[in-house]
Amino acid sequence: MIEMKVMGIALDTRTGSPIVVLNDKENTRALPIWIGSAEASSIIRQIERIEVSRPMTHDLICSILEETGYMLERVEIHDVSQDTYFANLLLVDDDGNEIVIDSRPSDAIAIALRTDSPIYVTENVVCDATISTNKPKEEKEAKDFHDFIQNLKPSDFKKFIDQNPESDQ
Repeated sequence: MIEMKVMGIALDTRTGSPIVVLNDKENTRALPIWIGSAEASSIIRQIERIEVSRPMTHDLICSILEETGYMLERVEIHDVSQDTYFANLLLVDDDGNEIVIDSRPSDAIAIALRTDSPIYVTENVVCDATISTNKPKEEKEAKDFHDFIQNLKPSDFKKFIDQNPESDQ
């Protein structure tokens, strides 16, 4: 499992849909998850520390957890299938009893932010769904490779041809 933090909310320029973006601790990978407007609003309110006069849904869930003696130990985003993400809330009570509750990642993230609980993502989701945030490094590697290709000459391959005389030339 890889711990990730909420980087923020973005908007998909094509659809106008909100996206919550998670980053790993080293800021080398970003996980964009398309979410609903209500969940985006809830996440933004928590990030910006905007007070509301009455408890909203995620505030209510946190109050229920607190009043029943459970705390959110962590959130786990554990699977992605056909652009749908799956998460679990791992709750623990005062006696150490654990409960796992299925959740949409957006709701789990909104609750984790309110309880200062860690958000973990499984390796398979990181491999399948994250994008690199090391653009300068990747751009330099791409430029170096492009320059290398541009400067190749047929004579550069002579030693390989000489080593494999029976190969197609």
